[in-house]
Amino acid sequence: MSGGVQNLVISLGAMQLARRIPFDDPVTLNYVRAGYVTVQLLVLLTYYYVSTKIKAKNDLTVLKYVEPASPMSGGEGTLVTTTVRDYDLGQTSSGLKGVYTGVAMMAVMHIYFHFTQPLFIQSLMGLKGLYDAKVVAIHLLGKKPEGDLQRPFKAASMFGATAGPQTDAAAIAEAEKRVGKKDD
Repeated sequence: MSGGVQNLVISLGAMQLARRIPFDDPVTLNYVRAGYVTVQLLVLLTYYYVSTKIKAKNDLTVLKYVEPASPMSGGEGTLVTTTVRDYDLGQTSSGLKGVYTGVAMMAVMHIYFHFTQPLFIQSLMGLKGLYDAKVVAIHLLGKKPEGDLQRPFKAASMFGATAGPQTDAAAIAEAEKRVGKKDD
């Protein structure tokens, strides 16, 4: 089952479970709030720990790939030359931005609009997102960067198709030629 379908199933199951929780009880609501804050702190601390492990490994292996252009631009992809260390730190940073965005949205939804069920659901989804993070799988869980975890990471869609950067030699050579022509 793809990650998008798993997220959908977990969300729907969590919504059904959340309906049975008495959120109008202040004690229960405080427990749910504490659980949400605990999960978010755990996720933030895990990303911090992963970033320190990435910096400690200091893998300076060169990584070249062609980042596809956005579908609306109609342009060609851009050549990216980086190191494994910088790529993994970038992925960790984007994971952190996702956590910060989620916390900000949840703060608005809970404090301003007084929604309580999303606190419970997002607690579960935060843990699921952490487990699905490929940098976490490589640097914390000790999985080898092969197959699905091979850099640069490919993004899986909800229906199982994968899309992402091109890593074949022909695409990289073509992008290098384009970059060379622009410099002249």
